Order: sequence, then structure tokens, then C-alpha cells
Amino acid sequence: MVTGRVIRRIKGGLLVDIGVPVFLPASQVDIRKPGDISRFIGQDVTCEILKIDTENKNIVISRRKIIEDQRSAGKEKLLAEIEPGQKRKGVVKNIADFGVFVDLGGLDGLLHISDLSWGRVSHPSEVVHLDQEIECVVIGVDKENEKVSLGLKQKTESPWENIETRYPVNAKVKGTVVNVMNYGIFVRLEEGVEGLVHISEMSWTKKINHPGDIYKVNDQIDVIVLDVNKDKQEISLGVKQLETNPWAVASQKYPPGTIVNVKITSLTNYGAFVEIEPGIDGLIHISDISWTKKYNHPGEALQRDQQVKCVVLEVDEEKQRISLGIKQLTEDPWMHAIPEKYLPGQIVKGVVTKITNFGVFVELESDLEGLLHISEIADHKIDNPQDVVKPGQEVEVKILRVDSDSRKIGLSMRRVKWAEEDSKAVPAPDINEPSISAASTPRRGGLDGEGLMIPPIQKKEEEKSE
Repeated sequence: MVTGRVIRRIKGGLLVDIGVPVFLPASQVDIRKPGDISRFIGQDVTCEILKIDTENKNIVISRRKIIEDQRSAGKEKLLAEIEPGQKRKGVVKNIADFGVFVDLGGLDGLLHISDLSWGRVSHPSEVVHLDQEIECVVIGVDKENEKVSLGLKQKTESPWENIETRYPVNAKVKGTVVNVMNYGIFVRLEEGVEGLVHISEMSWTKKINHPGDIYKVNDQIDVIVLDVNKDKQEISLGVKQLETNPWAVASQKYPPGTIVNVKITSLTNYGAFVEIEPGIDGLIHISDISWTKKYNHPGEALQRDQQVKCVVLEVDEEKQRISLGIKQLTEDPWMHAIPEKYLPGQIVKGVVTKITNFGVFVELESDLEGLLHISEIADHKIDNPQDVVKPGQEVEVKILRVDSDSRKIGLSMRRVKWAEEDSKAVPAPDINEPSISAASTPRRGGLDGEGLMIPPIQKKEEEKSE
């Protein structure tokens, strides 16, 4: 065994002066990978001579052999004495991304990165450095496999003790943004205590694509404590709770029946989204645009950025939805106006708007259509309605039925011809002959003829007079 001072670094190792220059290979410097061996320059080292080459006048020494012998003896003593809960001093010998290896004197213990501090640690080198002597708490011992787990943060009390007392639910506290993720931000309330503000807890009304659009690391912000889980060491925080939820008063501010002026923000296949006020949106469903006209897309009646007047139909605070309608600003014409204006038996004019394989839609007035079924176009069988009528053609039709419940008007063309034929077939009355009641003269397709679908209007009036 010899002792000498490291003079300089040479190829493959170190040059040590023990009276004469000797070679210490890099592989023999330590039992672990030594890293930069230049740090030994100027230090005194105790080594064992491995080889003497008298012919080439070379001497090779090993520091590693001395350390191994010392550790072997120390390991047995350490494993016999070490127990969880003990405090042990050691020297930092290696630093990795996941933790630190500490020489306890014969055996290395692992100090995991999560046990370095109660606070956030990005890399162990932020807390310790090589060859530093530290005191750790033994938190786990596997004597069979010769493994020891160490903790540094366990030397102090956990900040999560009595956490519910310091941070009660609904309390307003200050914190520092320490991390920004796509799902939220982490806020440090104190060393070792962080909480999460989920993206959904940042605003009552704004749609936030990424928290980074609002917050950045080191921002000082106020938050509200929403929930504390001591066992999982988790705290849920909120920012939007600092303000009154506008939806909490929406039902009082906009009760059903309220007329509002809104701005259309977007159109979908099923309706138009509108802004009632900043942060409060509503939906005009496509079925609530018109009482009488059926739209395939709301864009046929409305356009983006258009200002429209509508009425509140329903407010759902829980789902944060307000249903609106335009047609409800006026009375439903199917209740009185249409049934009173279009009576079964009437002959009216209309314009063909749409032809299908089952019939023809005829516009009787603006936004009001009736269906002329294929069987009611002519007396003979028709395979294709376009053989008889064309879009835009004006036609005379007879009102067969007005169904307010299903909002449909049934029409007929062939019964118009019947009525014309019946009027030609009836002779002029003879003043010398007894009058013949209309009921005794059959009128094909007339109000009281065969195929009549409703009672004749004349009889209704007679019954009323009686």
C-alpha cells in the first residue's frame, strides 16, 4: 500500500507521485465510473500496487482495490446495524436523472428525486452535488438484496400535515404558477404544496384553447380552494370562482318569454348560435325560426353577425344553455289564422314549388305550402307528377283538409275539375217548378257529393241558424 499525490492527467488515467511517477488507470480510480478524473489532481490518494514492470520501468497502482476492501468490511457492519427511520450520513457519489447514490460507508443508498424535497425538483443537481456530505433518513432496507432507500425531505415535517386547516375549501389564497400544461396550471401555494387549476375552472364563459394563452410560469395569481385530498396530496383550485357565475342569475335575468336582441355568431345544420351578452350564448333551433316554412339549413333564413330579435324559451343553468325562438314572437298561425282562412271545400290558387315521387308541394301564400298528393292530381293513374305539372306553374286546387296538429294542408286538383263539371251539369232553375234543395242534387266531388271528406259548409251554417 502506497500513498502519493496526483500530478496530472495522462492518456488512460492519472500520474501519481509516490517518490517516483506511477500510473493509476482510470478504471482503478474508483469502484464506480468516476466521471471527470481530473478532479483528483492535487489530491493525496492511497493505493495498492498492482504491477511492477522492471523492464519498462512502469508501476501500476489501484485505488479501487483499497476501496473495495474497505467497503466489504463496512458493508457487513452497515447491514447489521441499519434500520428504517435512522438518520445516516453519507457522501454523494453519483447523480442521475432519477435520483442520487449516496455512499453510506460500505454500501450505496438510493435517494430518489421524489424524496429530495417536498417541493418541485426538476433535477437532483438542483439540491446536491458530487462528493457532498449529506445526512439522510433511512426509509427502506432490503438486506437480502443489499438495497437501501434514503430520503432527504423526511428530515422535516410534511407540509401536507394539517393542510385542511391552512387551506380550507372556498378560501381565497395567493400562489405562483410553476407549470403550464394543456389541461391546466400548477400553482405553488407554499414550498412543497401545489394545487391544480384545471382548464375548466379558469372561466365561466370563455372557451380557453390552452392555459398558456392566459398564464405563464412565475405569474402571481389569486385562486379559490375547491377541494383538498390530504392522502393523495392534491388540491383542486379555481380562478373563475373569484367572480359571480353569470349563469347563476341567467334564469332570473332572462326568464322564458323575455324578448332579446341577439347577434348570430355561428350556424350549424340544426340551428344558429347567438350571443345574448358577453359570455352568455343561446341557440335558435332550426324548427323555431318559422311557424310555416321548413328550412333545410338555418343559413336560408339567417346569416352570421346578423342582429335578430327573438324570445327566450328555456334556460338550463346546469347545462348552461338558453333556448331561443324567432317564430314565437308572433302567434302560431295554425291556431286561428290558417284554419279560418283555408276552409275545406275552398278552391284556391297556388304555385308549384317542389315535385316529389309522392306528390307536389303548392305554395298558397308566402311560407305556407300544401301537399297535392299524386292520387289527387288527376282521375287517371299518374306515374310521375311532372307529366302534369311543372315547378313555378300556377294551379287551382281544392282544400281537402287542414290539420293544425300536424301542420299540414291536403289539396286536390282533380276535385276542382269535378266541381266545374257539376256546375255545368246542373240546369238553371225553373221558377214555375218547385225548388230542389242542394242536398237532393248529387254533386260529384262537391261539398256534399260522394267522396266528401268533411260535412258541407252549407249544412253547418243551417245547423247554426237552427
